[in-house]
Amino acid sequence: MTSRERVIRTLNHEPTDRMPIDLGSHMSTGISIFAYRNLKEHLGLSTENIWVPDMVQGLAYVEKEILRRFHCDCMLLEPPFKKMMAWNPRDRYKFLIPAASNPSKSADGWWTIKKEDASMRMPPGGFFFDGDWISDWGAGSEDERIELYAEEAERIFKETEYATNFVGYSHGLGMAAYGGGSIPDAILAHDDPAELRAKRELHLATSIKRMGKIIDSFGKYIQLVSLADDMGTQNGPFCSPDYLEEFCIPYYRRFGEFVHAHSDIKIFLHNCGSIKPVIPSLIAAGVDVLNPVQISANNMDPRELKSAFGDKICFWGGGCDTQNVLGTGTPASVSENVRKLVKIFKAGGGFVFNQVHNIMGNVPPKNIVAMLDTAYQESFY
Repeated sequence: MTSRERVIRTLNHEPTDRMPIDLGSHMSTGISIFAYRNLKEHLGLSTENIWVPDMVQGLAYVEKEILRRFHCDCMLLEPPFKKMMAWNPRDRYKFLIPAASNPSKSADGWWTIKKEDASMRMPPGGFFFDGDWISDWGAGSEDERIELYAEEAERIFKETEYATNFVGYSHGLGMAAYGGGSIPDAILAHDDPAELRAKRELHLATSIKRMGKIIDSFGKYIQLVSLADDMGTQNGPFCSPDYLEEFCIPYYRRFGEFVHAHSDIKIFLHNCGSIKPVIPSLIAAGVDVLNPVQISANNMDPRELKSAFGDKICFWGGGCDTQNVLGTGTPASVSENVRKLVKIFKAGGGFVFNQVHNIMGNVPPKNIVAMLDTAYQESFY
């Protein structure tokens, strides 16, 4: 069974030989460039030519040698930038980044990236940028960017066995979110609901039109399309169920209906926080996959999630507690945490292993190896 077949069967809640494993096929399932460089050094692999598709979070493009080493089943769909530059943020860390980002360093060691009126900064010794979220380093028209993704999607499909997910992140072709975690939108719903609905309709129309082009151009080469809308805090949903049902869920439903009617592509929703009360509405709206499954948040007990929703939605994440274990525990405690969580989530299928959100820059390589090796050992049915 190929990796792509394994993922497709898992997404369809069909039997498979083992649970799929993901590292870096999405901007919330990846690994910091600093941790990635340390991991490659730890494994005795070359640390040259590590490139950065996400300058904000400082994420690495995970190469095939790492995907093979850890038995991963998915690959990031982000075309390399046509123009890159070398960047040495500090010490031995050297990366290839989009030339257009052109970071500048101040006398006191802060890195700054500017684009038009937006800017973001990284402090000395930092691992990612903060400030404005500047993620689009692509160029050209929408159709030209779609062509770039089409070429890369076809390459992945024909030259590898990996599944892939259209995120549209670093070349500015993502799909709209519908405000489940937006406080300004919730305020607008109170002050001027007609304006908010008009805003939603415009965003939905844009996403459906764009998705239609993607399906026509390279839909047969991809397995998922991503949406992102963090609806939860550490303790509970940002907004009330009534607000979500009226102003958010209908737009997810209509987008999902379009995608499912015109393709076999699954809807992947990145949605952080304590969101258990929202999950039934997401399922009813046609969401197929939930990520990152933040098990450390309130009311997100893995057994309860799996029992209540495991046959209705695919959990993509939740396989290792990044908030409390991965970065601070020992390799032994990391392995124990993974074994416990995999046992819960993989039962009956419908689970793709990934840690809860990205691997941070200071996570020891031994812990990363322990996590991924244990995931593979525990993956078989």
